[in-house]
Amino acid sequence: MKKVVLLLLVLVLFSCSSNVKNTGTKPLFEVLTQQPDGGANIRFFEILSESNEIAMLQNDEKLKNKIHPNDVQTSNFVVLNMGEKTTAGYKINVESVIETDKNIIITVKETVPEPNAVVSQVITYPYCIVKINSKKEIIIK
Repeated sequence: MKKVVLLLLVLVLFSCSSNVKNTGTKPLFEVLTQQPDGGANIRFFEILSESNEIAMLQNDEKLKNKIHPNDVQTSNFVVLNMGEKTTAGYKINVESVIETDKNIIITVKETVPEPNAVVSQVITYPYCIVKINSKKEIIIK
């Protein structure tokens, strides 16, 4: 009797299926890393789309397992660098990414510490690296 009940329970469990289906669609963008320090000493935004440029990212320890070889054909990468800052508390990130028929429009968000905030008096170089799952032209605002 126990075997029959167990068999029925197993059949019921395996016959039930979830309504959630994976469509395989990637999000339009992914923030691969956002760091308060480690960027360059000047403010710049750079779009990387060539395999040799993307290979440099693949060698970065923070990005090693986040960029796959086939991403070169399907994605672009954006480096957002805030430049040298004289205190902690600065951040750079993506506020929004909008896809149009012809391009991708990225709006950048820069966060600065409040005027009276207590922050470390240390030089920082905030940066962010974003993967855009499209090969369309990118416009950065």
